[in-house]
Amino acid sequence: MSERNRTVPRVGMVGGGQLSRMTHQAGIALGVDFSVLASSPADSAALVCGDVSLGDDRGLDDVLAFAKAHDVVTFDHEHVPEPVLRAVEEAGGLLRPGRDALRFAQDKLRMRTRMAELGAPSPRWRAVTTLEHVTAFAGETGWPVVLKAARGGYDGKGVWVVGDADEARGVVDRAAAEEVPLLVEGKVDFSRELAVQVARSPHGQVAVYPVVETVQRGGICHEVIAPAPDLSEDKATHAQQLAIEIAQALDVTGVLAVELFETADGVVVNELAMRPHNSGHWSIEGARTSQFEQHLRAVLNLPLGSPRTNAPYTVMANLLGGEDPEVYRRYLHVMAKDPEVKVHFYGKDVRPGRKIGHVTVMGEDYRDLLARARDAAAYLRGDEQ
Repeated sequence: MSERNRTVPRVGMVGGGQLSRMTHQAGIALGVDFSVLASSPADSAALVCGDVSLGDDRGLDDVLAFAKAHDVVTFDHEHVPEPVLRAVEEAGGLLRPGRDALRFAQDKLRMRTRMAELGAPSPRWRAVTTLEHVTAFAGETGWPVVLKAARGGYDGKGVWVVGDADEARGVVDRAAAEEVPLLVEGKVDFSRELAVQVARSPHGQVAVYPVVETVQRGGICHEVIAPAPDLSEDKATHAQQLAIEIAQALDVTGVLAVELFETADGVVVNELAMRPHNSGHWSIEGARTSQFEQHLRAVLNLPLGSPRTNAPYTVMANLLGGEDPEVYRRYLHVMAKDPEVKVHFYGKDVRPGRKIGHVTVMGEDYRDLLARARDAAAYLRGDEQ
């Protein structure tokens, strides 16, 4: 652990993924003493961060020791078990967000219950343990329905759209065998998916970003358009206010991402994430204060930065690995073809479908930007040679 400047707070981030990597980059400009708890020296953040602790980023001993060496601890994922979080807080560790807030991002049953208590617009849902529970719910709402693992899901994992009892049976049986709690939701009739990010500091200051449109395929975010095109001012303001109210009600510290469905009647809350989020990567170039800098400001109780945009539109496209691992040589051609495209690599080995980076482009015509971002991502993936 560095001893170079003890007037600067020590911030530790649990998890060595790309979110930690990009938060580390934001911390450099802030002059923050930043380190990560990574499970492997090959983790995305461990490859670039100068202060790395290696250990189990979900295990009691390693997380507790890491927390004791830092003034504040935050997270690049929600998978640290609640008993570990409780032990850290009981030992005097400062977690931001805290355990009481994180449980709503860790457990979808708790999240849905709390959203209902707050009156937040949500899908119809129910906790289920048997196939009979699922079929009874579907009898009220109609098929298809959406089954979700209450804990541990991400990027489409732990979510199953089932069209009948036979499809549901396999999910329910597997969940029972693995002791995974389930909930069922009515399939929302939505026109597109949206997301809002809001940052909140311990003394209650908030900064909310524009509502963005997210393009999902196979449960994975492929593209983000910021701000969401053709979204009415009333609906955008309502979505932003909803995100602020949720952050305040759950006592979130740091960045909260609220994923939404847009429907004919308004917006519906889909998921919550209490950390920097894929839907906010556009903000590195596209906003006055990136989500990563904002998260650090919030957890350190610094004044929050402006979330204003730097261009009429910013489009971000995720770079997913293809069959060809030789990405770097294609990078040169992307840079030459479109010098305004910004490419971010995460230092990950290339595997088909794995998120290995993203590209961002800003301008006035979002349709043109989307085409350019898609073209760059496809070429880097190896779809076009």
